[in-house]
Amino acid sequence: MAVDQSGVWRFRDLLPILDDPNRAVTLREGNTPLYDLPRNARALGLDFLLAKHQGMNPTGSFKDTGMTAALSVARERGFEWVACASTGNTSAAMAAFAARAGLRSIVFIPEGKIAWGKLSQSMDYGALTVQLRTDFDGCVRILTDLVKRFPIYLLNSVNPYRLEGQKTPAFEMAEQMDWQVPEHIIVPGGNLANSAALGKGFAEMHHLGLINRVPTISVIQAEGANPLWRTMQENDGRELVSVTAETRASAIRIGSPASWQKSVKVIRSTGGWVEQVSEQEIALAKAQIGAEGIGCEPASAVTLAGLRKLVAQGKIHAEQRVVLILTGHTLKDSDYTINYHRDELFTEAERSAMSSAEKAEQESFRKPPIVLDPDPGTVLRTLEAHMELHPA
Repeated sequence: MAVDQSGVWRFRDLLPILDDPNRAVTLREGNTPLYDLPRNARALGLDFLLAKHQGMNPTGSFKDTGMTAALSVARERGFEWVACASTGNTSAAMAAFAARAGLRSIVFIPEGKIAWGKLSQSMDYGALTVQLRTDFDGCVRILTDLVKRFPIYLLNSVNPYRLEGQKTPAFEMAEQMDWQVPEHIIVPGGNLANSAALGKGFAEMHHLGLINRVPTISVIQAEGANPLWRTMQENDGRELVSVTAETRASAIRIGSPASWQKSVKVIRSTGGWVEQVSEQEIALAKAQIGAEGIGCEPASAVTLAGLRKLVAQGKIHAEQRVVLILTGHTLKDSDYTINYHRDELFTEAERSAMSSAEKAEQESFRKPPIVLDPDPGTVLRTLEAHMELHPA
C-alpha cells in the first residue's frame, strides 16, 4: 500500500490521528537521506557531521511530513476547503496534498517576499493564491479571521496534526543511525514548529524505550528575523519579543512565530541553545554545503552557520555527533544561488562591512559562469589558467 511507502505513515502506530490511516493522503513523503559532510566536519574540527535533508521530500521541503498528516485529517472530517499563510514552502506542500486529496486550497502570501520557485508550485497544484500587501504575520491575522467565518480548515503550523507528521524525521534519524541518537541536532528557526515537533518525536521514542536519551536541540535564526533569539536574550523565554522580520532566507522571514513556546520548552528540556547568524554567514554556509554536492535553500544553511558559532563558543565538542536539519531544496530559491556566485547578492554597505578575510573566504566558494568566444584556443588557455589556479 502507498502508506507503507510513506516515511510518515509507515510509523502510523505512533500517529493515532485518523480513524483509518490506510486512507491517508500521501505522496510517499519522508524517507529522506542522511548525508555525511566530511569537508565541513574537518573544517570545524568535528569527528562526525551529518545533514538530514528534508528538502528531498516530494515538494522539496520538510513541510510535506506535517502536511500529509493534517491534510488527511481535513479530508476525513469532510472539509472541502483548506488554507494557509505562507512564506513559500507551506503553500507548496498544502497545494500539492490538497490536489492529491481532491480538495480546494487557498494560499495567502506576503507580496514580493516569497521565492518564485515556491510560489510557482502552489500555482501549478491549483491553489487560489492571494498576495497581501503585508508581511507573513499580517497574512496569518487575515487567515485566522477568515477561518472563523467560513468552513475552511487551517493548515498553518498551529494545527496540531502538522506537528504529528513533522515528528517522524526523528524516528527516521534514529533508525538511520542504528538507534544511536546524535548528541546534537541543529534546526533552522522560522515559525518554530519544526524544533517542537522533533523534540516531541525524540521524547516519545525515549518514553517508549526505543532510545536511551534525547539529543540536545538548538535553533538558529537569521539576525534580521530573530524573535526567538531576542526572547531568550531579553527575558529568558518568558514572553515573545516580536520583530519586523527581514532576511534573504525567505523561509524563515517570520517575526512572530506561532510555536515559540513549544520551541522554548524543547530547547530548555534538551539543554540546547538559540543563536543568530548574519546574511553573510548564511550565504557562506550555503556555499560550503553546496561544495559537498548537497544543495539547500538559504534558510537551511543557518544550521551550519550557527554550528560554526557554537563550536567557536565551546558549546559543541569534536567527539559529539551533530546532525543539521536541511529544511528545503536548493531549487526553492535558485535566484539566491545565482546572485551569490555572480557576486550580486550583497549590497555595497554589506560588502564594506566585511573584513578582507571574510571577503576572501566568500570569494573562494564563488563559481560564476565564464563567458568566452567559441574559439578552441581561447577556451583551452582559459581552462589551463583555471587549472593552475585551482589544482586538484
